[in-house]
Amino acid sequence: MSLHRTNPEGLAPPAGFSHAVTATGNRLVFLAGQTALNADGVIEGDGLTAQFDRALGNLLAALHASGGTPADLTRVTVYTTDVAAYRARAAALGRVWRAHAGRDYPAMALIGVVRLWDEEALVELDGIAVLDDPATP
Repeated sequence: MSLHRTNPEGLAPPAGFSHAVTATGNRLVFLAGQTALNADGVIEGDGLTAQFDRALGNLLAALHASGGTPADLTRVTVYTTDVAAYRARAAALGRVWRAHAGRDYPAMALIGVVRLWDEEALVELDGIAVLDDPATP
């Protein structure tokens, strides 16, 4: 599997995302939306940054269980109930991302929503990854 991140001149310099990701591989992994739910099904984390940390950890756990790594992510969508708070915490959220996933950013979007499935959830992440089939050299 290979990914090529494209950030063309003429677009604003990306910060914490790539403008486009071209992927070659033969297995797609569609990752369901993950919030800060713990193993008992309870939202954990006080505040947006702590919930983002848990939600990203949950997303990457699902990816890992599917045979992937953060470098395989081609697309992540972030849903938040408070876009202004997300923007205000962008630096801290970036540090959380880099601690979990490094600096190879997927194509990303941020979407403001009225609420998420669990009322206590402040953020949810879903994603798409491209992997090579382990049976294919």
